[in-house]
Amino acid sequence: MSTTTVSYAIEHSDTLALIEFLEDKTLPIEEVRTIYDAFKEDKQLVGQVAMNLSLRTSVYERNKEYSPIMVALLIDISQNPIDMGARWAVAKNPHTPVEVLRHLANDSINLVRALVATNPSTPSDVLEKFFSDEKIVRDGLSGNPNTPPKLLKILVDDNDKMVRMRLAENRAAPREIIESLLKDNDIDVTKAAQANLDASK
Repeated sequence: MSTTTVSYAIEHSDTLALIEFLEDKTLPIEEVRTIYDAFKEDKQLVGQVAMNLSLRTSVYERNKEYSPIMVALLIDISQNPIDMGARWAVAKNPHTPVEVLRHLANDSINLVRALVATNPSTPSDVLEKFFSDEKIVRDGLSGNPNTPPKLLKILVDDNDKMVRMRLAENRAAPREIIESLLKDNDIDVTKAAQANLDASK
């Protein structure tokens, strides 16, 4: 996709073409910013920019897509009132600055708070406050590498299998916690715990 093509779509307000461009996570981040700057009052396109940033960022390869442009876009989207729903993409992105995550930790929408709880960039003091939040938010703590061990110890006995599964897969969890999950009554949890231990050898 050439710059000229994106420029043409912007010049002619071709929303469908711009959405198609943004569906491609390899679109240069500079072009994503150009589209956003031109249409930051268009709810559909703001949401699509947020989706593009989400698609191009891997939690497992956190540094791969890092750029100052991405960070600036994440900050701007988090403050853009035109599409409050786009905040979820900011909440889950590991490149979102800590001060933005702290702000989103108080969001009125529980899904946004839940995604902040899973974000590996969220500091431990924010995660600690989430432990008294509603279940959808608290559940995200089990897989977060920054969750304090004292909270992970409590989550070992959680009734929700998926909470224990994420805990078993958490590479940052203390070894004794993972070992305790080898005795879990669910075979998938015990397998995940064993795989975690094997990977750490």
